[in-house]
Amino acid sequence: MGGYVINFVLLFMQVLSFAIIGRVIMSWFDQPGTMRVTVILHDITEPILGPLRSVLPSFGGLDFTPIVAMLLLQALEGLIVSAVGR
Repeated sequence: MGGYVINFVLLFMQVLSFAIIGRVIMSWFDQPGTMRVTVILHDITEPILGPLRSVLPSFGGLDFTPIVAMLLLQALEGLIVSAVGR
């Protein structure tokens, strides 16, 4: 039973990582953020990126929040995998 929970959490983290990458890519093509895909990706990733954005300083218009979020997700995934012993 515990293996299913761990697999679900790891899968969820991978989906969240892909959603962050998708949001970054869509920001290049849909600047105003009006396309449905962009809105969905924003809704999925904003609970992670929003609090990070309020903590990280602004770097002249560049948003490094997705990079930091991806690094944090990878670190958390590594901790989970090492704790489980896979």
